[in-house]
Amino acid sequence: MNNKFIELRARHERLIYRNFKVSEGKIIFHFSIDEYHFKPEWEFNVPLHGNIDLLAFNLGMAELISYWKCACPPVVEVRCGQLSDWQIEWWKKLYRNGLGEFFYTNNIKPDDDFMQIHAMGEKLPPPQKRELAGCLIPVGGGKDSIVTLELLREQKDVSGAALNTCYVAGNIQSALDCAKAAGYADSQIIQVNRTIDPALLELNKRGYLNGHTPFSSIVAFSSLIFAYLAGKKYIVLSNESSANEGNVAGDSGVNHQYSKSAEFERDFREYTAQISADLPEYFSLLRPLTEARITEIFFHYPKYYNVFKSCNVGSKTNTWCCKCAKCLYVYVMLSAWMDDEVLVNIFSENLYEDIELAPLLEALANPDFDKPFECVGTRKEVNFSLHRAFHRRQNPPKLLRDYADKIHKPDTKEIKDILNYFDENHFVPEEFLRLLK
Repeated sequence: MNNKFIELRARHERLIYRNFKVSEGKIIFHFSIDEYHFKPEWEFNVPLHGNIDLLAFNLGMAELISYWKCACPPVVEVRCGQLSDWQIEWWKKLYRNGLGEFFYTNNIKPDDDFMQIHAMGEKLPPPQKRELAGCLIPVGGGKDSIVTLELLREQKDVSGAALNTCYVAGNIQSALDCAKAAGYADSQIIQVNRTIDPALLELNKRGYLNGHTPFSSIVAFSSLIFAYLAGKKYIVLSNESSANEGNVAGDSGVNHQYSKSAEFERDFREYTAQISADLPEYFSLLRPLTEARITEIFFHYPKYYNVFKSCNVGSKTNTWCCKCAKCLYVYVMLSAWMDDEVLVNIFSENLYEDIELAPLLEALANPDFDKPFECVGTRKEVNFSLHRAFHRRQNPPKLLRDYADKIHKPDTKEIKDILNYFDENHFVPEEFLRLLK
């Protein structure tokens, strides 16, 4: 067990969710751990409609996870809202599973009673009923949300006007570029800015705990607010069936993408139903599909090739770093369909010529290794893509050639299953299923 974890929990016994404030254009939260106070902010330019306090309160509950993990206090005290016993267990499950990677990488083994949540605030009223139509589409700048944008391209109202709006959480240039390439004007893009309190970053510098946060859960609760304010009936995610696979060899249940999984999607839908039956419906359009199939679809939209970006390292500069597992993974998946010349035009270099990436390739493809803690597909899909990439090249580049003997060679049935697989564990409304089939 991590001694720092034990030490910090003993020193800091309580995290307090003190309050939140909603005003025109801003939501501010106030958390504290002893003498340390945190006030993260969300800025937006969507007009307020009615009382969204309950929605904002729950976004604060999701934000709270990032601040809890710095010291992992055994008690969370909520002073600005009520939670039922069922909701408290819901949040504890999100902490346990959404922070699975954080616990694993920090050598923390939480027991069944690793935290308690006490809610003692006033009951907040649900937002008033609104007429809802169309979709809010969260766009992250990668190929998956591009496929969703294209599948929903023709959805319009009776007058021919576009029904849908894009949602970009943060200053992500590639996401904005993708939305505009899909034909969305500035007025059809909701961009919000989330600010992490510098006090948290300072504590991290001083040795407090740090690690992965289930960011997609924050996107879920924030998109609920902005879909409601924009009058949208659906929140349409782009999470695929591959997001359900864990990262650790031996299937420990540790999943970097837990808050993109079908399990979280189901839980979130149940949670929002507890709040109100009149809120936008949250689902992932791509859930039935494999990442390999989504990549094949993306291949047919070359106008996005030099617009999309998926590299977390290069996100601030809107570039591919070409050194991380995510860059290599996307390169591998695309190489099943694209020639090296096209790939080099996208990434600026041939990643299959970089022998230093060999250990990352092994981690992506070999089930005996821990899969990199990135949003990447299954090992089966990686091997399928490597196999296809190798055999469609007359002169395979070095890394692909060196790894050829280790590539699992899928038979015809496996290839068909990977491309034609349709996961029935999904929540796609019937009216959208035709777009996939």
